[in-house]
Amino acid sequence: MNGSVLKDNITGASYDNSTENNGTSEVSNNFALWFHTEQQIMIIFLLLFIMVGNSIVLVAVAVSKRKSRMNFFIKQLAFADLLVGVFSVLPDLVQRFTLHWYAGEVICKIVRFGMAAVTYGSTFVLVAMSIDRLDAIARPLGFSDSWRRPRLMIAVSWTLAGLCSIPSAVLFKTDHCFIDLTPVQWQIYLTIISFIVFFIPAIIIGICYTAIINIILINGRGGPKSKRDKKGHESGKPFKGKPGFQIGKKTAPFKESKFIRGRETNMSSRGIIPQAKIRTIKMTFVIIFVFILCWSPYFIFNLMGVYHLIPINSSTMGLHSLVQSLAPLNSAANPIIYGVFSTRICRQLRNNALHSIHKLITTREDCRKSAIPTNKVCSHEIGMLPVG
Repeated sequence: MNGSVLKDNITGASYDNSTENNGTSEVSNNFALWFHTEQQIMIIFLLLFIMVGNSIVLVAVAVSKRKSRMNFFIKQLAFADLLVGVFSVLPDLVQRFTLHWYAGEVICKIVRFGMAAVTYGSTFVLVAMSIDRLDAIARPLGFSDSWRRPRLMIAVSWTLAGLCSIPSAVLFKTDHCFIDLTPVQWQIYLTIISFIVFFIPAIIIGICYTAIINIILINGRGGPKSKRDKKGHESGKPFKGKPGFQIGKKTAPFKESKFIRGRETNMSSRGIIPQAKIRTIKMTFVIIFVFILCWSPYFIFNLMGVYHLIPINSSTMGLHSLVQSLAPLNSAANPIIYGVFSTRICRQLRNNALHSIHKLITTREDCRKSAIPTNKVCSHEIGMLPVG
């Protein structure tokens, strides 16, 4: 009975399993080499998607004039996903090419601490976002202008991520920068990691969205109009004393953002959930669904591996490569979800990009027209100031 080793770069797993067939070890090694190459290519594309996609999201939120708590959490999650690419996926990719660890034990511990911290941080930010969406639905009147709570939740998320990552700085050793534990210790370690990163956050998120759905079902999307609204609408008379409504023959000035916020607060006070909040809840739900879809196969497969519930053969080696690549796919998928739901931000980013391109083209044309036909050229064409 030959032993086989299943290695996992995300959790640092390097645990042994055994098979009944004498030739299985050789077959597994051949398939492992093939899947290793395929996985390298997949991780390269994932890294590109993570870096480019989340960078675009951060730029889009930065140029957006609308400052909302949802945009704040989108920025935080995009930042966390970008860190996943830099401090988790990139070191993993480098180690897959080198196959050995050459940077020493101190760097190994720092890198593994960073990999764990950004993974925990990304997950905990998702939990904070779910709690914030529940807060937006359950307490609409006390929600709109309060920024202290979301900032506190993000600070707590990263603090917990750092504390949970301390074992990674202690347990990892220089040899291939993996953890060397006994089978029983591996079972305990990976079970704890699975609950911290996946199962407990998934339970909290599930509770939040169960409560959100319950509130939506009770209040309804629009709800019946109040008698006061209906009466005012039928008589054609506007309400008095509200900013932005007609008072006598004059119209009181108002700012659009304040008017919209006041209108949403008025709707919330009558038990009506604004469509904007419904849309952000849908987007958050899709983000959570993708998170569960990407991480559940990863942890289920690895737990089955450490508890010796699956054999190590050509099929499981290929499946291991697939599920290990699904985990960082979560950070690559989030920018696509933002693009589908946040049409306003994407439209503004596109307009800013087109404006910048148009300005660059116009500047070049003006420079060429005004340039004297001598040795002088436009500075941006050679990347430096003109000389002479």
